[in-house]
Amino acid sequence: MHAGFMPTRATQRIRQRPSTPKHSPWVVAANSPIHGRGVYARTTIPEGTRIIEYAGERISSAEAERRETLRLARQRRGGDASVYVFFVSPRRAIDGRHRRNVARWINHACAPNCRSEISRGRIWIVAQRDIPAGAELTFDYGFNFREGLQHPCRCGAPNCAGYIISAEQRWRLRKRRAARAG
Repeated sequence: MHAGFMPTRATQRIRQRPSTPKHSPWVVAANSPIHGRGVYARTTIPEGTRIIEYAGERISSAEAERRETLRLARQRRGGDASVYVFFVSPRRAIDGRHRRNVARWINHACAPNCRSEISRGRIWIVAQRDIPAGAELTFDYGFNFREGLQHPCRCGAPNCAGYIISAEQRWRLRKRRAARAG
């Protein structure tokens, strides 16, 4: 818990201890050329495999907003600007900042080899295709257009959007670029 944080009645009702850290025989964390740390396949991972759970503290969306304000303040001071809050519904999120949550190191990519899957309030990282041993695991973070413009993408994919924007909203970026070019 952050210093100085006093939980409100609303956050007390849903606050839980972070999920038991999930270790996966499929992956290992190491430095990444995409961004900071990354997660790599220890062995070939077959398509459709639930690789690892994205674990952490279950919080309300209001608490997620409060933590985002704190994250932005940390970023302005030169601190860690990484986002670890993952929404499971409009009202609930999981804060994956927990130090033993290996899945938090999985980076975004515009041509990912994994997807996130929400099942019964739990978040799973699932292989979209066969992933060879040694390959870095990536998934589309799904940021909306406005939020994504605050996060440059470094995935290096041939079709990289340049920003961490969900595949469904990249048309807005193309439209914006065409308007500027025209």
